[in-house]
Amino acid sequence: MKTFSAKPADVEHKWVVIDAEGAVVGRLAAYIATRLRGKHRPDFTPHTDCGDHVVVINADKVIFTGNKFEDKRYYRHTGHPGGIKETSPRKLIEGKFPERVLENAVKRMLPKESPLARTQFSKLRVYAGAEHKHEAQQPEVVDFKSLNTKNVRSA
Repeated sequence: MKTFSAKPADVEHKWVVIDAEGAVVGRLAAYIATRLRGKHRPDFTPHTDCGDHVVVINADKVIFTGNKFEDKRYYRHTGHPGGIKETSPRKLIEGKFPERVLENAVKRMLPKESPLARTQFSKLRVYAGAEHKHEAQQPEVVDFKSLNTKNVRSA
């Protein structure tokens, strides 16, 4: 039996919608990263993009467990000496782009700095509200909250 290797032309990319309202950020990001890479498929091939397009709605209503909403810190560097900047999840969610919390969590769970990782990450669409503009693709709705009781926290 020969080892199967998926070719890019043979892969069919599905569209899925996930409602993030009340979902725990880390668990949701891990699930999304798995779908983007295609590791949920039996024909997964590491060097081929065989993941799905993922649309996330209500990203501004995600939940952190414990005190992470207040205490967790995100660091970035401007590139200049002494240019380290920090922010918290509270500032990001209450700010102008609350979807960046989930985007950063997913991006950090994908392979680092490769063209394949950039292609896979580009298939993620995150929206802060309940509306999205991808109805024409007839996305399948994934009930993430019912997969495990730990996936959801009440506010």
